[in-house]
Amino acid sequence: MTVNLTLLTVMGALYACGIYLILERSLTRVLLGLMLLTNATNLLILATGGYAGLAPFFSKDTDPGSYNDPLPQALILTSIVISFAVTAFMLGIIYRTWVLARQDDIQDDIEDRRVAETPSFDAEDDAVIPVETSEFPLPVRGPDRSAAADPTAVVEAGGRTLLAEHAALEEKPGSGNITGADTDTDTDGGAK
Repeated sequence: MTVNLTLLTVMGALYACGIYLILERSLTRVLLGLMLLTNATNLLILATGGYAGLAPFFSKDTDPGSYNDPLPQALILTSIVISFAVTAFMLGIIYRTWVLARQDDIQDDIEDRRVAETPSFDAEDDAVIPVETSEFPLPVRGPDRSAAADPTAVVEAGGRTLLAEHAALEEKPGSGNITGADTDTDTDGGAK
């Protein structure tokens, strides 16, 4: 099998330009990037199909090794149909954003920024032994089933020692009990 260097170079350039355009904030450029990526993938499938051979129904005397493989052609045809559907869908999205906002740039969402600023520490998930951190406190009972709750019960979570009640408060949005990785804990479990 011979490799067509020109075909591979064009395919690499299409992949590079397509990835660059997909990373833009303009939906029109994202659409162009998707189109370049699908065409580069079609060239990749074509290159993996090998050299052009004879049609499978040529003659009885033809060696089966010289037949052309029809599978890459079927894959390329399927890829063309899928890329057409994705292109039509993206054109619909671009048209709708232009009608509503008169721009096709993707804007930052306030909710996305709030989620990005949320600390990644979760007292329940980061605990060695998960504790109940429900907003409805359950009475803590001792080993003899008495109602003697231990107000100094601590939870080891994410390399930190917290009081169980402070761990429960950490589950509520906007909690500021845990400020950062360099905090020390005192006897009441709060950050210094």
